[in-house]
Amino acid sequence: MAKISTRTKTDLFTHVGILVCLIAVLFLGFFFVWLPFTTNHGQTITVPDLKGMTTAELADFLNDHNLRFEVDDDCTYVANAQPLTVQSQYPKPGAKVKADRKIYVTITTLNPPMIPMPKLVDQTYVSARYALTSNGLLLGKMKYIPDLAENTVLRQYYKGQEILPGALIPKGSIIDIDVGNGLGNTTFPVPDVIGKPLDEARLIIKGSNLQVGTILSVDDPEKEVGTVVKQNPQARPGSTIRVGEVIDLWINGPAENDDNQ
Repeated sequence: MAKISTRTKTDLFTHVGILVCLIAVLFLGFFFVWLPFTTNHGQTITVPDLKGMTTAELADFLNDHNLRFEVDDDCTYVANAQPLTVQSQYPKPGAKVKADRKIYVTITTLNPPMIPMPKLVDQTYVSARYALTSNGLLLGKMKYIPDLAENTVLRQYYKGQEILPGALIPKGSIIDIDVGNGLGNTTFPVPDVIGKPLDEARLIIKGSNLQVGTILSVDDPEKEVGTVVKQNPQARPGSTIRVGEVIDLWINGPAENDDNQ
């Protein structure tokens, strides 16, 4: 066998260079040829949309796509969704993954969990609707009731029965509410402001928990300027009005409608 000469520095550097080249070739071949070949490098699968599939359908479907699945422990209840079906998944549909990748799915539960009824009474309609949504409940019928608390929840119902805060009900339940319409339920005789100066008429109307409506101008030379000559509704015997309702006025002479009535 011929011996490799290393008598000179040139021979030594030549041999070292050859050795380095061999190592580099082996390194590159391992990472860019052998390893990609054994791991199917560059071969990806598009993740399908699994939403709505049952667990019975998942295994065969994903097996046909060279994928696997695992059900998350954090299953959830979704109102109006078919139980025991896929609600969400990771990776998302359309993602590119390698073969045999595991897809994690969240399954809808068969029975809704029991949750405490939130307190809606004395809240505004907007706040009550948000409270229902954030607790996984649905707003049903909304009935307006004569009450000075305008757009405020007066009572809350579940299946036609009034329900107290804290009572346990199934998530996704429908809750009905009564809401105040801004008008009181108490009736009383219509105040008579005919012949009164406008400022005094306003005080009488507001003091009766009523509202001053439209103020119109009329010309009546027999009446004192600035006094009320007509009102609607009229203060006839037996006529009544509810708290919060409006009385329109007709004033002799120029009339001013302002925002401070």
